[in-house]
Amino acid sequence: MRVVVDAFGGDNAPLEIVKGAALASKELETEITLTGDKQIIENIIKENNLEFFGELNIVHCTDIMDMHDDPTTLLKAHKESSMAVAFRELSEDRADAFVSAGSTGAVVVGGTLIVKRIKRIKRPALAGMIPAPNGHYMLMDMGANAECRPEMLCQFGIMASAYLKGVEGKENATIGLLNIGTEDSKGGELQKEAYKLLSEAPINFVGNIESREMPKGVCDAVITDGFTGNIALKLIEGTATTFFKLVKNALYKSLKNKLAALVIKKDLYSLKSMMDSSEVGGAPLLGVRKTVIKAHGNSDAKAIKNAIRQAVIFTKNGVIENITASLQDIKE
Repeated sequence: MRVVVDAFGGDNAPLEIVKGAALASKELETEITLTGDKQIIENIIKENNLEFFGELNIVHCTDIMDMHDDPTTLLKAHKESSMAVAFRELSEDRADAFVSAGSTGAVVVGGTLIVKRIKRIKRPALAGMIPAPNGHYMLMDMGANAECRPEMLCQFGIMASAYLKGVEGKENATIGLLNIGTEDSKGGELQKEAYKLLSEAPINFVGNIESREMPKGVCDAVITDGFTGNIALKLIEGTATTFFKLVKNALYKSLKNKLAALVIKKDLYSLKSMMDSSEVGGAPLLGVRKTVIKAHGNSDAKAIKNAIRQAVIFTKNGVIENITASLQDIKE
């Protein structure tokens, strides 16, 4: 299969993007298409002695996106940007999957308008994996849709279930709804109506989940609107960063603590690795007709490699087909 990678999207583009694409290509035996300034890409490959599996395709384009522009106009105004060209490669079947660390809004708009939605899907949503004591859980939506209707949250639950079945082999994944209490009467009209629809959907809905329960991994997927989901995601990221700083400060406080740090050094690195977003790679945009993975904006080569790995697994395991099939018996 072939993955198209937006080589100039992200804070560390193009160097880390190209290096990550090369790592993934060799490890996964996957052909890569890179979009962006061909001369710059070729120089990076030469200077870093990078090798790719199969035939590397570079699609030359030099238009630059202004990430401060409105996402709805970004792709229209910059049709020859690396992201817009990458989306065309995907939509015109010259690639099987897409990866970008560029503007989240532009990725959502491109996935929706260029790749197109799966039939009956009202809005695509970003789904990400969050570390938990027993592995990880999915959070969806992480920011694609600030405002949602109840039927959208229900579809998010169905898509999450299909993804977890296809990618992780979870036949009966547990799906929870983020709310301010566990009772079905809790929350606003959005949560109350979504609760009813999720209860009737052909998924293993386990009811409302309070935010304090999320880090415990009490269910396989937590469903919410994109506004709340994005706040939750950034709070989790900030809390993790602060926690490790506090631990570091405590361990370097005295000689005794420093000696203790040496004893548990390996375990601390293991814990930090578990919380490392680069291990996950990116967030799939669920609800569009082809594989679209949004990598973190500050992705390094390792994160890009893992985002491409995620794209390959997503595509080969037929997640889109699973989502499409799951929607057949749902009312419009």
